Amino acid sequence: MIKTAIAAAKQAGEILLKHHGQIDLAHVDTKNPSDFVTHVDKKSEQIIIEVIKSDFPDHKIYAEESAKDTRGGYRWIIDPLDGTTNYMHGFPVFSVSIALEFDDEIVLGVVFDPTRNELYVAEQGQGSTCNGKKICVSQVQQPELALLVSGFPFRSKKFIDLYQQSFNRLFLKVAGIRRLGSAALDFCHIAAGRSEGFWEIGLSPWDVAAGYVLVKEAGGKITDFVGGPNAIWDGNVIASNGHLHPLISKVVKDVFKGKL
Repeated sequence: MIKTAIAAAKQAGEILLKHHGQIDLAHVDTKNPSDFVTHVDKKSEQIIIEVIKSDFPDHKIYAEESAKDTRGGYRWIIDPLDGTTNYMHGFPVFSVSIALEFDDEIVLGVVFDPTRNELYVAEQGQGSTCNGKKICVSQVQQPELALLVSGFPFRSKKFIDLYQQSFNRLFLKVAGIRRLGSAALDFCHIAAGRSEGFWEIGLSPWDVAAGYVLVKEAGGKITDFVGGPNAIWDGNVIASNGHLHPLISKVVKDVFKGKL
């Protein structure tokens, strides 16, 4: 199953690179305000599903642009292009994200960064790797040394003021905050020890599923906004190296409690 996920992610990544910088914005579909889909999203997803179904025809699919099979048994959770807005503009930060769920538990995650040729893989109980080398979260404990990553609530712009409050409070305590535009890669960078924490509201399951197992298997922590284990399906997510989780959680709870 790992081999299948890797093959699917790499084939999809080839498609993304082939068309990168060639998107005509006049032919982009809008799913919701500020939420876009291109013909490349659809082609990438089609390839991923074909690869999976050729090896595991009975497995279910839960994908961003097409199939939404019900839970239970083996089910693949797929984001064929995480970072579509970046991709549309030729901005080189985007990824392919594939997770495998078995009886409601994520057991495998693969994220491929085509522009950097970085392949992140995690299997439940087996740790996380990047291009075959073991990775782990950073051991930074002091907020003033920490780098955080986040994402603007582009699907729910009505929450921008609340988000800005959380940004302001955290920004004053840490070394810096970055907004890359691909949540799947944000989780990978935490797993690889490149950043210490992340928070975002309104994510979809395919944005989170692979990153969820990558962060956990790299020794990090990932929760919903109330500290529970429902980050994938709740969509309001905090991830960290563990040491920074209390800080981020406190700010997020203070700002967003009862308002989402």
